[in-house]
Amino acid sequence: MDWKNLTAALFPDGHTVIEQDDFLSGTAVVDGSTVTVIGTTGHAAIGVEIALLQAQAILATVRHHPQQSIVILVDTQGQRLRHRDEMLGINSYMAQLAKCIDLARRQQHKIVGLVYDQALSGGFITSGLMADACYALPDATIRVMGLPAMARITKVPEARLTELAKSNPVFAPGAVNYLHMGGIEAIWDGDLARQLAAALRAASPQDRRSAAGLQRGGRSQAWQVTQAVMDYAGPP
Repeated sequence: MDWKNLTAALFPDGHTVIEQDDFLSGTAVVDGSTVTVIGTTGHAAIGVEIALLQAQAILATVRHHPQQSIVILVDTQGQRLRHRDEMLGINSYMAQLAKCIDLARRQQHKIVGLVYDQALSGGFITSGLMADACYALPDATIRVMGLPAMARITKVPEARLTELAKSNPVFAPGAVNYLHMGGIEAIWDGDLARQLAAALRAASPQDRRSAAGLQRGGRSQAWQVTQAVMDYAGPP
């Protein structure tokens, strides 16, 4: 689904979202209230410019519209792999974006992410995965690292990773696998406007992804390890 059809379906009561160089921004009416909308389109590669624009939009909302909800629309191939961006410190720009979203959450802005096309790597980690809850459309492509890249990094043969991916969602891409792991809250189909309104009403800053992954059978250890670390009082 392209971003124009998506915004028409999500915001039937009206919106001002525009696209400029793969960056989406504007406002919309959801459930009778105005929300800030930011995002990307065109399988955007997140370079320093888009990362900065998204961060600026988040900070402007925090500064000028206290507690106004924020919707993040995700379609990205990950960070832009160019020498220029690396020399300018793309990692710092993306970290700044994540920090701005975290600031908004701490200032009681409800934040919902929606992967409507593609979500890869750091472009997803620092946007949709930073929201109170992230959702996806049925045909969305989601992965943090493809199996060929994972094989190169871990030195585990790609054939072995492919076999593991058949039974373990941690190794497998796709919206359904991220649902099982708790990375996304639900897969939306049908009335998108109604589902977005419900998601914003239910949004909570409490991170329950590890617990959801355990409950859904996608991550068997993350929640227990997290709780053990939080409960550890340290040496006497």
